[in-house]
Amino acid sequence: MKNVIITGASRGIGFELTKLFSAKGFKVIALSRNVSKLNLPNVTAFQLDISSEKSISKIVKLILNDFNKVDILINNAGSLINKPFSQTSFNDFESIYKVNVFGLAELIRLLLPCFHKSSHVVNISSIGGIGGSSKFSGLSAYSSSKGALNILTEMLSEEFKDSGPSFNCLALGAVQTEMLEEAFPGFKAMISPLEMANYIYNFSLEGNKFFNGKTIPVSTSNP
Repeated sequence: MKNVIITGASRGIGFELTKLFSAKGFKVIALSRNVSKLNLPNVTAFQLDISSEKSISKIVKLILNDFNKVDILINNAGSLINKPFSQTSFNDFESIYKVNVFGLAELIRLLLPCFHKSSHVVNISSIGGIGGSSKFSGLSAYSSSKGALNILTEMLSEEFKDSGPSFNCLALGAVQTEMLEEAFPGFKAMISPLEMANYIYNFSLEGNKFFNGKTIPVSTSNP
């Protein structure tokens, strides 16, 4: 059975993904700041602050003790600030990029010894990070960080195209999560976290047979 790591595993899409993989008998390492809900069959939960280099290093050492290989990594953890650009400080940008880009990249880097040719890294991005998509005021830090993640995915797929793993990015549209409420208060999305988790679950298992280095819009609306 495959070994799976999921970040941002305690709420929304990440929690639904953790439950899906758990129910199917996969060995799951669930990473989140809050692990109180993650006492599930086949799941080992570790408390992780993805914005902290020290926390990432500590957790990867624990993972390496538990896993000799990683088949699937789903980088689902994300952070959002909804502020006018004129009020978005250096620290605001830094905090968003630490979660959405820097921490994610460091986690991948430290896990490289565990990946193999058929491993699949799935980065969860946003439709707002794709050039030419609709953009919304207040999300300059968030959307630009997701644009950076899209390009990072392409770069890593090129660098590891011969040895693996495969890297792909799913740019999600509106899903009814807490983060959507932060970005668009009062907006009701047509897609539930479970519905999107089902899509990501299947893509993580099969998508790298067909794609590598791709950012794929998964959206019926924006928002």
